[in-house]
Amino acid sequence: MTKLNIEHLGKSFDSQPILDDVNFQVEKSEFVSVLGPSGSGKSTLFHLIGGLYKPDHGDIYLDGEIVTGKKGIISYMPQSPSLLPWRTILDNVLLGGEITGKYDKDSALEMIQKAGLTGYESAYPSQLSGGMKQRASFIRSLLSPQSLICLDEPFSALDEFTRIEMQHWLLTIWEEHKRSVLFVTHNIEEALYLSDRIIVLSDRPAKVKREFTIPFTRPRQESLLLTNEFLQWKKQIYSELRDLT
Repeated sequence: MTKLNIEHLGKSFDSQPILDDVNFQVEKSEFVSVLGPSGSGKSTLFHLIGGLYKPDHGDIYLDGEIVTGKKGIISYMPQSPSLLPWRTILDNVLLGGEITGKYDKDSALEMIQKAGLTGYESAYPSQLSGGMKQRASFIRSLLSPQSLICLDEPFSALDEFTRIEMQHWLLTIWEEHKRSVLFVTHNIEEALYLSDRIIVLSDRPAKVKREFTIPFTRPRQESLLLTNEFLQWKKQIYSELRDLT
């Protein structure tokens, strides 16, 4: 379990400010989504949390310890599955454990079974559909020892029905393991369906413009997407984002 604190984070590239005084937190076992205009710095935020960039100012804390600029402290799942093509699905999901020395093949096989990938343990990524690759990639994130998972638009390349199926599957697995998740998406419905809270970033230089605490109970069902309450929340967040453009 983890608690992430972002305090007064700022970052510029070539004298162009991207993030300016960004402040928010992710509580233990919480699912938080980040929404913002295209180019507002959402991916830059992830790169700062993951230690790939160093901020110009501000700090990042994980469980009360300052981790600014440190690599390897989060489990990161990008937009593409990023599975190694020469490794089988089982070997791919075990990669994080191999690197850290915490190798648990039994847990990996159990997760593969729950992901509906039984029979594909020895298959290679080229033999899997897009949704199956994303499932394998998320299993790898769950099996990595880091307590915070950062997901960067992992379902953006999938068709509508596959994306909804993957969202439901993600919630089912997450509710069992309750890892802290920070999720970047452009999709308001996706953020509403998955999240405990939604953070809306302003246009560049990005600040936290508003936070929404989502009231829907868990576990969540796909039927939620068709309710009037869900539509009203979507309209409210859409209006907030529209004001930024």
